[in-house]
Amino acid sequence: MDFNVTLILGQMVLGVVNGVFYALLSLGLSIIFGMLGVINFAHGAFFMVGAFLSWVLLEYLGIGYWAALVLVPLMVGAVGMAMERTLIRPLYSLDHLYGLLLTLGLTLALEAGARLLFGAQGMPYAVPDSLRGAVSLGFMFLPTYRVWVVVIGVTICLITWFLIERTPLGAKLRAATEDPAMVQTFGVNVPRMLTLTYGAGIGLAALGGVLAAPIYSVDPFMGTNVVIVVFAVVVIGGMGSVMGSIVTGLAVGILEGLAKAVFPEIASTAVFILMAIVLLARPNGLFGKV
Repeated sequence: MDFNVTLILGQMVLGVVNGVFYALLSLGLSIIFGMLGVINFAHGAFFMVGAFLSWVLLEYLGIGYWAALVLVPLMVGAVGMAMERTLIRPLYSLDHLYGLLLTLGLTLALEAGARLLFGAQGMPYAVPDSLRGAVSLGFMFLPTYRVWVVVIGVTICLITWFLIERTPLGAKLRAATEDPAMVQTFGVNVPRMLTLTYGAGIGLAALGGVLAAPIYSVDPFMGTNVVIVVFAVVVIGGMGSVMGSIVTGLAVGILEGLAKAVFPEIASTAVFILMAIVLLARPNGLFGKV
């Protein structure tokens, strides 16, 4: 078998870009599951909503990429908070399956709504002028926009990890998941905290959608295409593990890139093969609590 080193390195670098999206999405998914105990299948749909909303803001209101990068996560996060108050909260005392079914139904509704409003055809979203061009890595030219996605995506993941694992706010969040009644006796408004947490998780998915819009076509199914892999990432990293989601997301992106270069026949299934191996060896995931 002939190995083209340049091709392998190039695919691995491109895999890092996909890995950033996996990390961002699985991070939000892990936060919601870890704090609220909800398996949020609608996460991919909110990724799609974020991409579509940035496209709508540009096409109909002339609001460009940089403003959308701030506005869209806030807007979609607000919708997520309203959803938590009205639909998710009544399910906390029930089996996880109810939350899964509810969010699956939301996914189908959001996809159908997007298809009805915009059609099934993908919409292009132009790369901002300031991020056009390419950067030479020696063995390949990497588009500047993809470099930006890696830098901003990894930065946001690390900031989120720091907030949850190394700050008093994160300590309260983690304590609230263990014993909400006790935390509430210290004057902490636990229901409001959970609402904000759900909104933040949804906002991360929407942010991923804005970042993805100039790379992939904006279409109603872009969330469904990625969410299955993201669930595999969360399982491999360990359900509810913040650092597990970040590290595994990036690693899965690199693995996919490597598989495309060396064994393209298994590229789309490599992550699920890895998930099966990890589950056999460590059922709680690589970073999950034993």
